[in-house]
Amino acid sequence: MVIASQAEWSQGYDAAPRIRVQRSFMPTVSQEAIVGTEQAIAHYREIAARGGWGQVSSNQRLRMGAKGPGVVALRERLILSGDLEPSAGNSPVFDTYVEAAVKRFQARHGLNATGVVNGPTVSALNVPVDTRLRQLEINLVRLRALSGDLGERYVIVNIPAALVETVEGGQVVSRHAAGVGKIDRQSPIMNAKITEINFNPFWTVPASIIRKDLIPKMRQDPTYLSDNKIRVYNSQGQEVPPQSINWNSDEATRYMFRQDPGADLNSMGFVRINIPNPHGVYMHDTPAKGIFGDDFRFVSSGCVRVQNVRDYITWLLKETSGWDRAAIDQAIASGERIDARLARPVNVYWTYITAWASPDGIVQFRDDVYNRDGLGVQNVMAAAQAEETEPVN
Repeated sequence: MVIASQAEWSQGYDAAPRIRVQRSFMPTVSQEAIVGTEQAIAHYREIAARGGWGQVSSNQRLRMGAKGPGVVALRERLILSGDLEPSAGNSPVFDTYVEAAVKRFQARHGLNATGVVNGPTVSALNVPVDTRLRQLEINLVRLRALSGDLGERYVIVNIPAALVETVEGGQVVSRHAAGVGKIDRQSPIMNAKITEINFNPFWTVPASIIRKDLIPKMRQDPTYLSDNKIRVYNSQGQEVPPQSINWNSDEATRYMFRQDPGADLNSMGFVRINIPNPHGVYMHDTPAKGIFGDDFRFVSSGCVRVQNVRDYITWLLKETSGWDRAAIDQAIASGERIDARLARPVNVYWTYITAWASPDGIVQFRDDVYNRDGLGVQNVMAAAQAEETEPVN
């Protein structure tokens, strides 16, 4: 999957090309990102020195056709951050230029580019410039720490962006939305190697999920395991009837739980991507494809779920003889457990980058979901979860 075939956000709007967020071949972790972030820091210092930007009211949901002082304040805010041309003026009407600027702002902050100023967008707009400046400074240190030789072919997992990038020859080949660890079950920061692809895998349930999820679910619904094709085995490898276990105790933690293959129910979908590491995490497909369209994708127990996983593993296996796209599709369709070991392991870096920029002046921000920046920028995406869903006309 090449980047040119991907529509990362809609760009069919009325705005000058200079302020559009173009699809980029620049990896998030790269020398270009370091240069761009240094430039962004200098620019944000200038904004801060001029007094920064004001707050946008959260009392109304602004969209195309809206009128009033709230739109004027919105225009001023978007002009200061470079999302709206100064020539757009201070009209009180929410027109196509404002909508385009809102989409650009949303795209830069990892929000669905709807052009509607909703709760998450207001939260992002109202983060003070001093906070954004400090965020850039903190992440510049992280980018510089990763500025060594990452390899000719490698994968970047940016946890706060819930995004996977495949990189070859210094350019992004493909980007994939991802589901990453919940705040209380965080995906680790690590460097590792992808070594093997498992087709139609079994899922062996980790002990933490047995305690936190399976036991409570079985207390509520005794048919949960059978409905989800999860079998229980004792230490001798013998299958144990679920009804023989005392679910009101911790007895279940002494058994192994394994889910049968099958993408309709199996938590790993069609594919598991093996990454030997001390944290016991990996990357995989998922039957819950709907998460990839969400702003908030912090949903797993530490592993990383990958959108368009067939495209992803086709790239991983491109140097492995006998594993072209047709062979991959055939292996998945067979329903059989098949393993494919990469001819040459691919480096993978699970990173934590909440702010970065490109030399063309596009500055990106993401929520500090795990509070590693320590600046309180944690609730922008979370607002999307709490906000009452309202149809957008």
